[in-house]
Amino acid sequence: MRVALFTDSFYPELGGIQDSILISARELGARGHAVAIFAPAATPRDFARGNLAVAEPALGPTVEIHRLFALPMPGSTGQSRLVLPTGRRWPAVARFRPDVIHSHTFLGTGLEALAVARRLRTPLVGTNHWAIGGFSLYAPMARDAVARGCWRTLARYYNHFDWVSAPSQATLADMRAHGFRRPGAVISNPIDTARFRPPAPGERQALKARLGLGAATVLYAGRLAREKRIDVLLRALPSLLRAVPGAELVLAGHGTQRPALEALAQTLGIAGSVRFIGTLDHDRLAELCRAADVFALASTSESQSMVLLQAMSAGLPAVGARHGPLVEYIPPEVGLLADPDCPEAFAAALATLLRAPEAEGGGLRAAMGAHATRAASRFGVGSVADAWQDVYARAARGEAARATPNWSLSCA
Repeated sequence: MRVALFTDSFYPELGGIQDSILISARELGARGHAVAIFAPAATPRDFARGNLAVAEPALGPTVEIHRLFALPMPGSTGQSRLVLPTGRRWPAVARFRPDVIHSHTFLGTGLEALAVARRLRTPLVGTNHWAIGGFSLYAPMARDAVARGCWRTLARYYNHFDWVSAPSQATLADMRAHGFRRPGAVISNPIDTARFRPPAPGERQALKARLGLGAATVLYAGRLAREKRIDVLLRALPSLLRAVPGAELVLAGHGTQRPALEALAQTLGIAGSVRFIGTLDHDRLAELCRAADVFALASTSESQSMVLLQAMSAGLPAVGARHGPLVEYIPPEVGLLADPDCPEAFAAALATLLRAPEAEGGGLRAAMGAHATRAASRFGVGSVADAWQDVYARAARGEAARATPNWSLSCA
């Protein structure tokens, strides 16, 4: 099968959408499918921000990458690019001869996918990775109205598709509530469960020693952005330190909020207990997950959180915001939920887990870590690729709008 993927978010930019597309394309290519990715052009500075060499990712001989002219766009990573849709890029796609087009985003490149699919009369499927209402905090006023308007605009875009997925029931429900009417289902982002594996006996302590981590390490990984609400974790730390002396918060990733977060840590008097370690490649991030004790996420802008599932796959229990998809993906057996507007609630939940026996010694944290690994195993690369092969085949046969998938890749 020949699949054209369109995305506004792509390597080298940091993010779950980018990781999901890379992993999926590599797996589809390994299975013998031809894949063409159409994504914004990146600059050497974009690669440098992610500590990456200026080169395309190695995805295999049957996967090709087409870069579209793009302009810099404000964004939390400092790497965002905007493709100006022209509606005239269809000849390049026509030469690839796709059986199906899959759009992962709805900005300039996403609009190109829509135009190309119409011109070539090619089946069009989509994925909405964005809980778009969570980004209304960037609006200067009337944020609720802005959030509703964003959801309606997104729903109108995806109503042009033959079939649409979202990575959580909550995101799909939000789309339905704002006018989305097309067939669709939940398909998780794929997780590299071989790389993000639980630590072997004795490995966690060895990694802690090598990485210089303490006995009570809380990990956050991802963009350092306002919508991630990392400030909630910082504000929780003073109370956590009173309950668990020696606790530390490790923040992996980059973003425009880093200076503000560093200043907040100084103001709160906790700078010595917070480590900003920058952006890590997947192997180093997986090691950090195996060395940490708890994963924390206070964001209310997630459609799923791929890094949450990666941490779970590595055996980390989680403390997450009691909001939307995190309620689905952090059931009681794998972690705890806390009010995203209450740092004290986060501190209490984190203290509960950090006071529990170490993962290798049994107890609550060990049980949650084991359950987390089993829960994340459902979303391995192979299972997700199987689901997309089914969707693509149905779409190519003209059956996507009528058929009910015979698989389930949601957490429900």
